[in-house]
Amino acid sequence: MIDHISIAVSNLERAVPFYERSFAPLGMIRLVTRPAMVGFGKTYPEVWINLRAGMAPLPLDSGVHLCLRAKTTDEVDAFYAAAIAAGGVSESAPSLRPHDRVRYYATFIADADGNRIEVVTFPKDDATTS
Repeated sequence: MIDHISIAVSNLERAVPFYERSFAPLGMIRLVTRPAMVGFGKTYPEVWINLRAGMAPLPLDSGVHLCLRAKTTDEVDAFYAAAIAAGGVSESAPSLRPHDRVRYYATFIADADGNRIEVVTFPKDDATTS
């Protein structure tokens, strides 16, 4: 139902390498580059990083929350490792999250502008890795 989303960043030169490295384990690559925006996806730009040079720093809990689906827990783990290595801030390490209605495995990372990226998968059994 959602065609694409845009994430505002204050520094495109800092943000693009972070998102390139973080999205790679999920099979997402840079597909479009324009002067003030970059589109990432697998075959179509589903996530856009847009420069907002005058953007004031966001409080830690005020950025966008984007959740991407991973195929496996290994992809969630790889996203987390890549995002941390690229300068992301851990808000929650990968872990199994049993809730009353759904059981899932997820992680949360914040980029340099305070945008939160969650990556989630829904394991079929009690294993925490695939």
